[in-house]
Amino acid sequence: MVKSHVKVVLRTRPTAKFAEDNIKILADRQSIQMNLKNKRGVGVVNHPQESFQLKFDQVLHDASQEAVYEACGRDAVENVLQGFNATVMAYGQTGAGKTYTMTGGKYSQASFQQRGVVPRCIAETFNEIKARSQVSITVRISYMEIYNENFYDLLAPEDKADIHLQEDAKGAVQVKGVTTYLATSEEDALGLLFEGETNRAIAEHQLNKTSSRSHTIFTMHLEIRPQGTEDEKILTSKLNLVDLAGSERLSKTLSEGALAKEAQHINKSLSLLEQVIIALTNKSRDHIPYRSSKLTHLLKDSLGGNCKTLVLACVWGEADQLDET
Repeated sequence: MVKSHVKVVLRTRPTAKFAEDNIKILADRQSIQMNLKNKRGVGVVNHPQESFQLKFDQVLHDASQEAVYEACGRDAVENVLQGFNATVMAYGQTGAGKTYTMTGGKYSQASFQQRGVVPRCIAETFNEIKARSQVSITVRISYMEIYNENFYDLLAPEDKADIHLQEDAKGAVQVKGVTTYLATSEEDALGLLFEGETNRAIAEHQLNKTSSRSHTIFTMHLEIRPQGTEDEKILTSKLNLVDLAGSERLSKTLSEGALAKEAQHINKSLSLLEQVIIALTNKSRDHIPYRSSKLTHLLKDSLGGNCKTLVLACVWGEADQLDET
């Protein structure tokens, strides 16, 4: 069963310039102590030093890709195989290592150890399917991006079909117009992942030479049928693996024109996602604003309710990046 609605894990981008005087990883590996010097003239309150603690479900400092998967991906796969929806999403500023964390980036095909959460979830899912002879499990794959608040199919980039969302009578969100492909093996699913990666919207700016300009959602749709019984009940579940575009400060990225417009869409959608996550963690809230953005509406049945949601907060812990961290 799902233990909680939302879990938050912090991952620090590995760096030799980690701001140890400003960011203290506490002994419990669940908390950090922030010590920041406010910039003169910035903000409403102008204290010379600001110190506070932040608590997470886990802090991953200088962690390997395998350790990140163990903390963030394995439980999600287990929940999906039990028939629950699950979501793992990487969140953070541009350049903090979200795409590397989720897919391994350009290193994932060259180095087995550098694989990210997505290819490891794929491998784990198909290994578990082989081991579970009492059930028959079918896997279908879709891969989309949300660019400037519009949906695009990364597995059919030439197809200009209208992609839109519908909810069935039970409130489950269905995506109309996106292609789904049957994957019978880990190799099939990885092939679809790498194909979609080549079609992503990326651009270069001051902080990142290959900055993701869109939110991407790689989804494994599962149908689980019992074997050897007359029970025809079919369990359906889905695992959404989300690489969010990074939050940006235009004063740092120096983006202009189309890049600046993209950044505005990115920052707005991340703000709306934050509102939904905060609402989900407030048990007294009756209304969750899922329809406020394409992203939150898409993930409605995989964020709230009886599902597993993990937010993987990626931070760039260098002195120059403390304001975003």
